[in-house]
Amino acid sequence: MRFGRYFEEFEVGETYKHWPGKTVTEYDDHLFCLLTMNHHPLHLDAHYAAEATEFKRNVVVGNYVYSLLLGMSVPDVSGKAIANLEVESLRHVAPTFHGDTIYGETTVLAKAESRSKPDRGVVEVETRGYKQDGTVVCVFRRKIMVPKQPQAPDPPSRPQPRLP
Repeated sequence: MRFGRYFEEFEVGETYKHWPGKTVTEYDDHLFCLLTMNHHPLHLDAHYAAEATEFKRNVVVGNYVYSLLLGMSVPDVSGKAIANLEVESLRHVAPTFHGDTIYGETTVLAKAESRSKPDRGVVEVETRGYKQDGTVVCVFRRKIMVPKQPQAPDPPSRPQPRLP
């Protein structure tokens, strides 16, 4: 089973569609807000949102949407990462609401071998998140340091079952 990629496995221009999507619940949104101490009423107070915002309902906090997409991308993109080097840009381009399902995909923009360590390289990617109707809600670019393919095969990640 694949979890992440080695430097050589990334191809500039290739797009990875992440699966599965995630339906955002009110509980998810409120818990994330409370854990991160973001108590803005736009996210937590339905009466405030209905009376004082253009959307007339709570908007899911953007950092939760970003975090979901980042997590969704790990098996396809950064599962073998040595380090996440930077988030170059992060744009929230449309609101997400409770009950929306978020899907994601990541495109490889560039890759370069490390100048100081020959066993790794840096990959630049752009991840896009979109709702069930195709509306793009979040776009971010990041750089990840990943290892090159080892000369020896990977050790097994778990033991093989033996029958008694």
